[in-house]
This record gives sequence, structure tokens and C-alpha cells, in this order.
Amino acid sequence: MSWLKTPSTTGGIIYLIVLAVLLVGLGIVISGAWRTGVVVMGSSFGLAFVARALLPDERAGMLRVRRRSVDLVALAACCVGIIVLAIAIPSRV
Repeated sequence: MSWLKTPSTTGGIIYLIVLAVLLVGLGIVISGAWRTGVVVMGSSFGLAFVARALLPDERAGMLRVRRRSVDLVALAACCVGIIVLAIAIPSRV
């Protein structure tokens, strides 16, 4: 696979890890444990948040979309929002 390149930055590697965790969460949702899967997906945004907060801009790779503050606010909102919604939605009785 000569067309497949490895990420050149630490952020690129972490981005792929975040994507893998999102896919695992989606698999858990599909298998029926939707609340657990959604929390796993929200946690992946938390991982991306921590990585974006710690990595310098030149090493952030695909985690760097806009300014650091904008990226951090967006990732935190996704992480907290998804997890809170998963917990707050009542189960069927």
C-alpha cells in the first residue's frame, strides 16, 4: 500500500486513535448498549481535547483546525455535551 502514508505529527497519530475510539463507540451503539457507546464516543473527544491542549501547534497535526482556544472550546463542548446527554436521557421503564 504505497498510497497509505503514516502521520507525520504526534497530533496526526492521536487523531487516528480518536477516530478508532469513535468507531469502537459506534460499534458498541450498534450492538445495543447505546448509552455506553455514546459515552465512549464522548470520551474520545475528551482525549482529543487533552491532546490539543498539551501539544504545540506545530505538532498538533489534524487536531489543529482553528486557533487553539476555538479548538478547545469545540472539543470540550462535544465531550461534555455528548456525555451529559447520554447520562440524562432516561431509560425505558
